[in-house]
Amino acid sequence: MFELSKRQSDLGTETAFEVLAKAKELERQGKSIIHLEIGEPDFDTPKHIVDSAKKALDDGFTHYGPSAGQIELRESIAKHQSQRQGYEVKPENIVVTPGAKPIMSFTIMALIESGVEAIYPNPGFPIYQSMIEYMGGTSVPMKLEENKAYNADIQGLEKLITDKTKLLIVNSPNNPCGSVIPESDLEQIAKLAVENNLIVLSDEIYKDMYYGDYDHVSISKFPGMRERTVILDGFSKSYAMTGWRLGYGVFPDFLVGEVTRIMTNINSCTNVFSQMAAISALEGSQESVTKMMEEFTFRKDLVVDGLNSLNGVTCQDPKGAFYAFPNITGTGMTSKEFEKAALYEAGVALLSGTSFGKYGDGYIRVSFANSRENLAEAISRLRNIL
Repeated sequence: MFELSKRQSDLGTETAFEVLAKAKELERQGKSIIHLEIGEPDFDTPKHIVDSAKKALDDGFTHYGPSAGQIELRESIAKHQSQRQGYEVKPENIVVTPGAKPIMSFTIMALIESGVEAIYPNPGFPIYQSMIEYMGGTSVPMKLEENKAYNADIQGLEKLITDKTKLLIVNSPNNPCGSVIPESDLEQIAKLAVENNLIVLSDEIYKDMYYGDYDHVSISKFPGMRERTVILDGFSKSYAMTGWRLGYGVFPDFLVGEVTRIMTNINSCTNVFSQMAAISALEGSQESVTKMMEEFTFRKDLVVDGLNSLNGVTCQDPKGAFYAFPNITGTGMTSKEFEKAALYEAGVALLSGTSFGKYGDGYIRVSFANSRENLAEAISRLRNIL
């Protein structure tokens, strides 16, 4: 019998794909399933981006490229980020990766080891905790409080910081809660990071996805933060390019070369013709982003109103992303029980809050990246089983 490395047992997973597999199997058996589990926009990639990829293939962008990414794309990203962040971002601080997950994984690989602590949001994207523990570090959950609109208590966060803390992860807008960190809270978190010499990984993959009058604010804008902040971003959410696997990071000087070296060891480079097409995403028409968010706004209202109409369910209004994170404790079911009943009794695939950490118990995540008709039908099916 062959033995795996001990660290392999510390590697978690992303439950959305496990539930998706179960739902697909039920569909193969002829059952009707409404998919509210997977976190990807249900829109096609805009035509001008697809056309750019075809042109890049015709133009011969089919060979290896630099590990840090095509200079043309890095320049485009730097210009885009400079405009969004309000300060100069240089191309040499950009690393392009196959999807945005490598930005968090490579950052954690470069920084975390045994004896080192990293603080991450909980409920939060499960790969944060998974990679921290895979690298031998200690994962420290930062509880997002429902009574604070799913944000952390700053005094509570301060108490989590020790002399072993090296990395702090923030995510706004947040997956799974749809919450947005207030600018005043971000400023206080930034002060804690500077005072305690912490590196911050700021997951900003949903930066184009706000509801109402919110404008994106990055923690990197505050004094002392640019030299210690990694900004994680990408093309999957804003431009409905999940299958293209294109992400990027804005890295402080001390990490650029190290993350590029990890890229060389693991991926060599990111798909080159896709990178060339991504320039069109940033520099072309943004109408598709605007229209997508208009539709998501309508769906958000439909889902939140629908969830709040269910017995035992209460749901706050998400401020960003495309997820609702209702409290289901009034149903008398645990999160896992609710997930199972929804899938097998109602034909609605959604996720237990525990998929996003221990503080997700009592909640579920509903992705409203589906049609209005399917969302309304999903609410009706859930009402029937409740």
